[in-house]
Amino acid sequence: MKRIFTILCALALVMAGSATALAAEPEAGQSASYYPVSVEEYTYGDFDELRINKTYQLSLSDDPSLIPTEDFVRNGRRYYLLDMTRKDEVGVDIQTHTETITQPSDTNSLEQILQRLDAEMEVTTEDGYVGVLRLDHTSVQVTTDGYANKTTSLSASRSYPNLSEADVSLIPKSIEDKGKTLTLGDVKWSETMDVDGEGNPVTRYTATASYTGSTTSRYATGYTVTANYTGEVSKANCAVVTYTAIFGSEKAPEESKTPGADEKNDSNQPDGAEAPDTEKEPVDLSGLKRPVIIGVVVLALGAGGWFAFKKFKERR
Repeated sequence: MKRIFTILCALALVMAGSATALAAEPEAGQSASYYPVSVEEYTYGDFDELRINKTYQLSLSDDPSLIPTEDFVRNGRRYYLLDMTRKDEVGVDIQTHTETITQPSDTNSLEQILQRLDAEMEVTTEDGYVGVLRLDHTSVQVTTDGYANKTTSLSASRSYPNLSEADVSLIPKSIEDKGKTLTLGDVKWSETMDVDGEGNPVTRYTATASYTGSTTSRYATGYTVTANYTGEVSKANCAVVTYTAIFGSEKAPEESKTPGADEKNDSNQPDGAEAPDTEKEPVDLSGLKRPVIIGVVVLALGAGGWFAFKKFKERR
């Protein structure tokens, strides 16, 4: 029996907690609203009507119906909504962008390379930014693609006149030419008649010798130029919608004064004089409904538990 009574009491407490939680929930129709980014108070028209503009900036996914448009009182004037305007703000996103270009070159002369590079270039990025970039001269670099060896043939000739005989042994077998050693390749002879000191005829020979050789040099097979073009790129977007709530105003009605106890019992009031009509504001009892309902539910559960307890006891 005690166990049944305990279960009923626990059930009553659970129902009471549920009712309390329901009482704490916000009423239907209540929702969050937006805050203005600016509030402007000004006068309008020939009569200097006081007006207030409240500006809100929302994204495309925001609900403009949540913008507060109710009347409000400020400095003794009641403000009411006149109009609501909307404007799609076209924003421009600007970023600094650098584009690197790479191109081949047949020379590593920086002066010639700068003359060949464009001073400006138009660019469109993958995410839609557009702009004009300018060459950064300090970023220009030249790298060598590779090297190769080249062999060059060398040749030179020498003349050896007034030789007594056409004998190759009288000709040098090698010579130095421009720092390179060349070897004897061919000799051509020519002869002339002459007389000696005694007047006897003699034959003299002139040798024209050809020397050959080769040299090997290392050279670059090509060059690659890299340069940076830097500048600002921009992209237009429309991600912001501006709403402006325009409120007109009028003088707020004066609040009626509730007479005090001393005014009600004023003995100086002439007999037969009617008391001024005073509008009684309705009393808002919505705040008392939920506690009363909670109390009724708890009492009903308690009574039900006691009645069950009595019935069980009578059967026993």
